[in-house]
Amino acid sequence: MGKLRFEITMSVDGFTTGPDPGFEHPLGIGGDRLHEWLFGLRGFRERHGDTGGETGPDNDLLEESFNATGAIIMGRRMFSGGEGPWEDDPNADAWWGDDPPFGVPVFVLTHHPRETVTKRGGSTFTFVTDGIEAALEQAQAAAGDKDVGIGGGASVAQQYLKAGLLDEMLLHVAPVLMGVGVRLFENHLDDGQVELECTQVIQSPAVNHLRYRIVR
Repeated sequence: MGKLRFEITMSVDGFTTGPDPGFEHPLGIGGDRLHEWLFGLRGFRERHGDTGGETGPDNDLLEESFNATGAIIMGRRMFSGGEGPWEDDPNADAWWGDDPPFGVPVFVLTHHPRETVTKRGGSTFTFVTDGIEAALEQAQAAAGDKDVGIGGGASVAQQYLKAGLLDEMLLHVAPVLMGVGVRLFENHLDDGQVELECTQVIQSPAVNHLRYRIVR
């Protein structure tokens, strides 16, 4: 069984989106600035049906992450940006169209039941209504020996961290000060401090990559 790993891009001042994330601005107003380091990478472009792109340490790390991940867990807002019954969600089919970039089973945490949705390229979306542990159990079964990745958002990562289930965090720190938005660690942890061991630091002009092991 692989690790449960959370990976996200954040600003230097700790924000993972800009203000007012929603249907018109999935990453919040100005939130695209956080992900500019990704858009030109070969691995990112290939996953989104494009050709070409840059190679180097940033791309190597991205490819490594893709190859290590056998399943993904994400929250409802990461999936569609909506809430409430699915029939009332204007983006119920999600952001990515018929060919999502995941290529692995995705488990979506939600309060509203729904049949599994199958897309091209090996991406399936299973909707889990009975909590984070049930989602993790299903994702681990689907991933086999590979890792389970938490695809967002920040609140989902917080839930797994508070529950003592998270093994690793990979934080991509973009050279941006957002000032406002959604902070990655906005809420206090219930059980006090969480001990981390820094296991990798990769620096580049576009972004710094920090990998932490959660110390049990």
